[in-house]
Amino acid sequence: MAHRSRLAGFIIDCQDSDSAAAFWSAALGLRAAPGYTEDDGAQYSELLGAPANLHVEVQRVSHAPRVHLDIEADDIDAEADRLEALGARRIGFVKRWWVMEAPTGHRFCIVHMRDPDHGHPPSNWA
Repeated sequence: MAHRSRLAGFIIDCQDSDSAAAFWSAALGLRAAPGYTEDDGAQYSELLGAPANLHVEVQRVSHAPRVHLDIEADDIDAEADRLEALGARRIGFVKRWWVMEAPTGHRFCIVHMRDPDHGHPPSNWA
């Protein structure tokens, strides 16, 4: 199925999202938006002003701290299929996105495309 995808940004996974947002905001020269908590208790803080309209966010997690990237797609299932054909594997579906693992062992997520007409043009896949 034809679909489009592109790099959306980077997510900084940590145990304390407030102190991590303060550190990464200062380290990267980005402004930290006020943190927010979703209904399920997940905590996030977006770092604003990243180059190339990339989405950079701090996320509180229960697993070990790491940085992962997000790929946004207008069809996340088709993108997961495409990346599996390249050697990635699906770890699980969480909330609204696929958690994937690259052949190198790096985790990443496939999320829904926010604004296909804003930012770097997405790649078209047949």
